[in-house]
Amino acid sequence: MTDLGTLPDYLEKGLDLVLVGLNPGLTSVRIGHYFAQQRNRFWPAVTKAGLFDPPLTSDTDYLALEQGIGFTDVVKRPSRGSSDLRVADFREWAPVLREKLLEFAPRTVCFHGVTAYRNYVKYAEGSEPEVELGSQPTMIGISEVFVVPNPSPANAVYSMDALVCWYRRLKEFLAT
Repeated sequence: MTDLGTLPDYLEKGLDLVLVGLNPGLTSVRIGHYFAQQRNRFWPAVTKAGLFDPPLTSDTDYLALEQGIGFTDVVKRPSRGSSDLRVADFREWAPVLREKLLEFAPRTVCFHGVTAYRNYVKYAEGSEPEVELGSQPTMIGISEVFVVPNPSPANAVYSMDALVCWYRRLKEFLAT
């Protein structure tokens, strides 16, 4: 497979929220936008939840910065799916993410999926806590941490309604 590169980080200081995916999918990298795979449920779910105002799409993801929201990933190496990731990927990239989050210090960091957060904590923080969805008891620097279900179509355990509910909870969490 040829090296496609990766998605750019949409990060700057003073953000209210940074959304952290597990890693970019091949379609997203090819197109150049976050959650660009048509079957991914992220954009429909956050639109129904009202997380972005005005609503955005994968084509306008870069405008999230204007709303105080950024994007990045635990692992920046693109893959077909999470099963293609290796321990070496997390060892390499999780500490890089930690440095970015400490540098940019958003108010809240939201991980897409327990797997993303668990691997971040294990390989960047050196601990293995129990992880559940919602607000987390530990912080990353000055940033609060929240975990929502991964919106990937491969994560069919969570319905669209459940995803919308979790993004509404995130929105409420940000309002406190």
